[in-house]
Amino acid sequence: MKNQMTSTSELYVGVRRLHSGALITLAIVGVILGVIGVFWPQASLLTIAILFGIYLITSGIFRISMAFMLSDMSTGMRWFSGLMGLLVVVAGIICITDPFTSLTVLAFVIGIGWIAAGIVDIVAGVRRTVARRWLAFLGGTVSVIAGIVMFVLPVMALAAFVVIASILLIVVSVATLLTLPRAPNVSDSYTL
Repeated sequence: MKNQMTSTSELYVGVRRLHSGALITLAIVGVILGVIGVFWPQASLLTIAILFGIYLITSGIFRISMAFMLSDMSTGMRWFSGLMGLLVVVAGIICITDPFTSLTVLAFVIGIGWIAAGIVDIVAGVRRTVARRWLAFLGGTVSVIAGIVMFVLPVMALAAFVVIASILLIVVSVATLLTLPRAPNVSDSYTL
């Protein structure tokens, strides 16, 4: 078993050494993006909203084109797909023209999800379906509070989320740079 663990760790180090250039590049890009997210969270949110709008437009165009190209769809499904595609394109255009409104909607969706998850956790604690009830109550309460904050201060909550995620991105990227395997010795590389 110990031999297998040794070969697995050697494989891991070998792969990381082989791809060290890519890992260094990704880590540096991660640090740069993290710094941008920490110091300019609103710009990061604006970029996310615009990219989401571009995604919606592309997805809508795909749905519309599928309505014209697929011959095995019924006429009703073609119309449905085409109209849904058109609505998705319009939603994408709205995201691009008014990105902060789309961010507010995104914050509300996240808030609803967190409130629902918190209620489920609290109910699980009340019904004693979890091993540690206090943890269910605590997690559920925090989740509900976070969801309410998303409703009260949506853009500010998303900006705080971006800052926290950016800090974590910086930490992970720096950790990647610091844990790269050392380069092999020249004498080790040319053994015959």
